[in-house]
Amino acid sequence: MEGEGEERRRRDWSALPAVLILAAGLLLDTALGGALPREAGLAILALGLLAYGLSGLWRRRRPAGGPTARVRTSTVWPDAGMRGVVEAVREPAFLVDRTLALRFRNDVSLTPFGAIAPGDPISLRFRSPDLLQAMEAAVATGEAQTTEFAERSPIDRSWLVDILPVRGAGGGPPPFLLLLFRDQTASRRLERMRTDFVANASHELRTPLASLTGFIETLKGPAREDAAARERFLDIMLEQSRRMSRLIDDLLSLSRIETRRQLQAGERADLAQVLRSVAHEIEPQAREAGVELTLVGLDADPIWVNGDTDELVQVFTNLAENAIKYGRDGGRIEIGIQPAPPLAGKAQVEALVRDFGKGIAPEHLPRLTERFYRVEGKTRERGTGLGLSIVRNVLIRHRTRLRIASEPGEGATFSVRFDRLDA
Repeated sequence: MEGEGEERRRRDWSALPAVLILAAGLLLDTALGGALPREAGLAILALGLLAYGLSGLWRRRRPAGGPTARVRTSTVWPDAGMRGVVEAVREPAFLVDRTLALRFRNDVSLTPFGAIAPGDPISLRFRSPDLLQAMEAAVATGEAQTTEFAERSPIDRSWLVDILPVRGAGGGPPPFLLLLFRDQTASRRLERMRTDFVANASHELRTPLASLTGFIETLKGPAREDAAARERFLDIMLEQSRRMSRLIDDLLSLSRIETRRQLQAGERADLAQVLRSVAHEIEPQAREAGVELTLVGLDADPIWVNGDTDELVQVFTNLAENAIKYGRDGGRIEIGIQPAPPLAGKAQVEALVRDFGKGIAPEHLPRLTERFYRVEGKTRERGTGLGLSIVRNVLIRHRTRLRIASEPGEGATFSVRFDRLDA
């Protein structure tokens, strides 16, 4: 009804020029006492009809309300039902019209993409030629499109974008496109990790295999009759075989840990007994390396934490062996327990392994738990590079993390905090 009233008002006002011309002719004829020449009267009548005709043509060509209204009537806006559906989507979603201007967005999209004003071109926010080209193709063909959108700032994120034409009830070209953004960041990162893992594992296995192949060929050829060379080569081959065995064992262990279920709330481990067992196990290795082993804070009382005993023994055995291997210059290591400040109202206990060797440079600390990452040095033994990665994954299962503190020349401390159950 509002539109009809507006149209009626436009029609009435558009006739005003013709009415004014005819009224002026009538007044002139009256002023002359009806003596207005016939030709002049016909000219005035023709002029009025011409004005009326031109106003009608103008009325048909010009939409109601002037230039502003012309833009408004050519713009389609989604109805409340359509907006409600978009708002219910749990992923970032946008409605754009056929000109690729934004018409509606859900609240979920605010966090990853920030504010975008309705009516603005979507290209102001998404400056991706592939995405814009896919939207244009959806407008032109009326068919759904899929593309990828990646951002590097402020954080690295990858999205899979579904571009779905939304058709009206009357058919015809779809007035809207629905853009659905699905976050693929985690899956892309996992894919990269798998690729890196295969590449690194292949490289780590290829090195000892190449050594074994070379020594076997030498023993079958030039060193066939050289007893001293044969004995030396066999020792190296044995060491390389053991290295491959350790690497395969670590890979299998890491795979089992990563696929294992979450730790159950009822699983309990005596942390003090775990550390005593670790100290007893590595004592011969420490003695052989000339390293003094000291126990700290391990009295006779049990210290119960939520944990798997075997896995915690594996964690601290790994840390203690690393302390002997890389911190032997300090002459001693400590294994023990020390108090920790409460967290969220729960009593905490901290288990630690400390060496007094050369320490670790700051640039290496953030990467120590990466797979195959090693801090190589002239005096360092070559390991598999998976030990601390195994430690990290076990502790994730135990809902805690490894803390590393080190200063060059002052040794390194590896510690883990647990909620204490018997406090």
